[in-house]
Amino acid sequence: MANRKGLLPLLIVGLMLIQIGCKSAQKQPEPPAQEEKHWGYAGDVGPEYWADLNPAYTLARNGQAQSPIDIVTADLAPEGAPAKPEFYYTRAAFKIENNGHTIELIPTEDSGYIVLDGVPYTLKQFHFHAPSEHTINGEPAAMEVHLVHQDPDNNLSVVGFLIAPGPENETFKEAFTRLPQTAGAENELEEPLDLTELTTTGASLFRYDGSLTTPPCSEGVKWSVSEQYLEMSQEQIDAFTALYPNPPGNNRPTQALHERLVYRAR
Repeated sequence: MANRKGLLPLLIVGLMLIQIGCKSAQKQPEPPAQEEKHWGYAGDVGPEYWADLNPAYTLARNGQAQSPIDIVTADLAPEGAPAKPEFYYTRAAFKIENNGHTIELIPTEDSGYIVLDGVPYTLKQFHFHAPSEHTINGEPAAMEVHLVHQDPDNNLSVVGFLIAPGPENETFKEAFTRLPQTAGAENELEEPLDLTELTTTGASLFRYDGSLTTPPCSEGVKWSVSEQYLEMSQEQIDAFTALYPNPPGNNRPTQALHERLVYRAR
């Protein structure tokens, strides 16, 4: 009995210490959750840091076939030029979205396709960058539009047109009077768009193999970039750059060419 009486105080003290420990553990604050940083065009989420934001973006730093590039006309490959894309666009309804990174126009019905190297690629969307992402002989343009196409195997082909100030662009007239002003906002265009007007100039196109110019910067994209600029009025350009002021703009800097060849398509 004496031993049991001696153990009783020890048990009581032990239970009290356990209760105190539990209460202390309950009071410990939770470590703050790590804030997920979404990619952008400035500061610590800008293009030079994209590869640090997500393991899926490692090609942004390590890729060997990244876009955009500076197209140096004196260095074009002299032989083996591939063919130009063939354009088969039709008038179609589009919606216009502000996705927080650019203004994107998405067809809501069949809007046509291109044929590249014998393969049809359906038009999926087109969007804008300012200043231009590609440069020609080191010179950027005020803006650039990218027409993004996809083939039945999900391969991508993008046609880029650099844009210079000039007369009002009739093709983009309604879209640029209905630019959604906030990220996530969208509008329906009242009139159908026909992108054929962009492709009837007979301009030379440069071709090369590259990547998406936004994360995850996936490679294997077939690029065609028009040598002849499109024109938009300064008012249209200003309407876009009011949403994406420069600096920083919404363009990725040009990337190293490495061993790639650039052709003037035949």
